Amino acid sequence: MQDDLVETDLQLAHRAVLTGAAVALPHFSALADLPRELKADGSVVTAADRATETAIRDVLTAARPHDAILGEEHGASSGPDTSRRWIIDPIDGTALFVAGDDRWLILTALEEDGEIVVGVAAHPAQGSVFWAVRGGGAFEGRIVGGRVVAATPLRVSDGPDGLEGARFGAVPETWAPNLVDPIGEVTPPLPWPVHPGLLVARGDLDLAIQTGGQIWDFAATSLILTEAGGSFSGLSGRTSPGPGASLYARSDALRMATLELLADARHAASRA
Repeated sequence: MQDDLVETDLQLAHRAVLTGAAVALPHFSALADLPRELKADGSVVTAADRATETAIRDVLTAARPHDAILGEEHGASSGPDTSRRWIIDPIDGTALFVAGDDRWLILTALEEDGEIVVGVAAHPAQGSVFWAVRGGGAFEGRIVGGRVVAATPLRVSDGPDGLEGARFGAVPETWAPNLVDPIGEVTPPLPWPVHPGLLVARGDLDLAIQTGGQIWDFAATSLILTEAGGSFSGLSGRTSPGPGASLYARSDALRMATLELLADARHAASRA
């Protein structure tokens, strides 16, 4: 039996994300004073991204000094235990952040022996947080007074597995119209108050596409979705998080139907 004084990996992930939120939120409240830069890939980065990741890394390193860490802004750091790696996206949706849009996230996940086993995704400006532990289900809660409270289990919705009439969300829509438009012709994308993949896990959407990203964009949200009963993959069908576009669906059948639609669209475009 675990000693109550020992911090679990989930508790540590929550603490790390809340520490990051405490760093990011003051920057979000003073955007006029926040310098912005462009990375080589054209995406925006700010001092808030870097400071938030540093704060999260400091928490993780102090608590688990043997673990490796991979972060979007500060890269990879190795530890003696190569089987465990923390994966951080300090501000997912920096373009939203600098625009004053509260839908940006802080994402932290733990990978163990190549498998994501803990995932936490927070919308700090909204006071909401989602999390999952492999085999332990997925939950949504609130951030109140620097603590996570009011845990509510998440479950994907039931319904038919065809694309017709599916509730669909896309993020970011403008990055890849070749992916969004074929789905949108069958079922138009809906507005999303929180990350569309998390809305699928909550049962508020049936399908979502994230049109680009790296492992840190998907590690936490993919686990939350699958622990809520949903289905996740890249466009190649790869079910582990990785670079490229990815699908979140409430069922394997709906995800496969979407992959087939996108494959048909690519084939038609190549023949045009």
